[in-house]
Amino acid sequence: MRDAARPSVQDENPKYQGASKTRGSRRMQHANIATVHGARHPADADVSAPSRPVLKMRNAIRLQTERLLLREWRASDRAPFSRMNADPRVTEFLPSTLSRAESDALAERIEAHFRERGFGLYAAELRKELRDEARGDKCASTGQFIGWIGLSVPGFEAHFTPCVEIGWRLAADYWGRGLATEGAHEVAKHAFGELAFDELVSFTVAANVRSTRVMQKLGMTHNPTDDFDHPLLPPGHPLGRHVLYRLRHDEMARLRGHDRPL
Repeated sequence: MRDAARPSVQDENPKYQGASKTRGSRRMQHANIATVHGARHPADADVSAPSRPVLKMRNAIRLQTERLLLREWRASDRAPFSRMNADPRVTEFLPSTLSRAESDALAERIEAHFRERGFGLYAAELRKELRDEARGDKCASTGQFIGWIGLSVPGFEAHFTPCVEIGWRLAADYWGRGLATEGAHEVAKHAFGELAFDELVSFTVAANVRSTRVMQKLGMTHNPTDDFDHPLLPPGHPLGRHVLYRLRHDEMARLRGHDRPL
């Protein structure tokens, strides 16, 4: 789930500092978006300029759900993003927490990905107040940054690359409310509709059942033969083994009860 001129958002993420960074081919770093699993965009026929992404950055792309606004990043997102990345609950299945400087650097790479690719990891903001079901009072206000949900292109090489990854990372206070699933559904519709991708993948550590549950709710499927050892982690690392889920455009259309483009 990248940047044609620099390493990918997640693969160069500071969370991997200290881990072995043995990289595969950088072919996706200069690949035209048309090469990503057979995108269906009309511009895909022109692949003569591999360093130029097909999809240009649109002005302020925003996606909305009942409770979420998925939008461009703002400077004011940096502080809550840093607090989230410093939370051991959020980084349980990542190699480490991030310092403020590392978190800010990651935010900058996310923004660069949008400029280069025209899509990316959208900042997730609440559009609707959340209430504590047990006490019945407000627990989160509208306009609050709660994490990210979106798309990226992995820069490492594996048997399933090149590809587009759908992913999410929310602050722990917002878990268990269906927000990741709600936002990911909208992102998938955007990916298969306006962005015209044929397939999305998602991957995580097998023990991360919260995340794999979201993948399953999206209708993604898992084939154990797709599982892999993450190439940015050293052999034998306890978080190295990852499960891979897939979702094709036609499968999502069938799950939604129609076969026309989403």
